[in-house]
Parts: sequence; structure tokens; C-alpha cells
Amino acid sequence: MATKKATAKKATAKKAMAKKPTAKKPAAKKRAAKRTPNAAFMKPMMPSSALAAVVGSKALPRTEVTKKLWAYVKKNKLQDPKNKRMINADANLYGVFGGKKQVSMFEMTKLVSKHLK
Repeated sequence: MATKKATAKKATAKKAMAKKPTAKKPAAKKRAAKRTPNAAFMKPMMPSSALAAVVGSKALPRTEVTKKLWAYVKKNKLQDPKNKRMINADANLYGVFGGKKQVSMFEMTKLVSKHLK
């Protein structure tokens, strides 16, 4: 008799669990329109002679200058191995970095902007 009551309780518990309302999924969000690039970043600028040694002497937009600079840093393994945010200057970058031996990646963009006209 005890087993009949136990199985009846289990069956009731299973039914109760099955009837729980499921949480509704939030409505799908509409995709935002693609961002258009800022025209100021896309304007070609002439690099100084110190920066031209790294990225080339022709006029480039800021975005391309940054890409070429990072390609140069990675190619020559100038990132500090312990702290990847720090960039070590070689002979070409020493002038761009204002005579500093090491700068952070955030400071690098600030220093490079001084070399673009």
C-alpha cells in the first residue's frame, strides 16, 4: 500500500512539472543599419618623413596608417612579450615615438597623429 501512494505522488509531481509554463523568449531585435565610416578618418593625409619610413610616403587615410603600423610592429616583433600593450621602438619608430624607447598602444596612436598632415 505504501508503494501505491509513493508512485501516485511521483506521477502527480511529474504532471505538475510538465505543466509549468515555459519562459517566453524575447522578441528578435531588429538589426541596426551598418555604420558608415567617419569621413575624417577616410581623408588621405601625408605622413612625415619619420613615419614615411614605416608606412610609405604616399597619402593614406588614418585607418590605413594604423593598419600598416600594426603590420610593421607584428612583422618586426616589436610588441613587448610580457605586456602586449606596450610597443618597443626600433630605429624607424624611435623618431615617430618622440624619442621614447617604449610606448603603449594607446599612446602610439596619439604620437602618430602628430606625424600626419
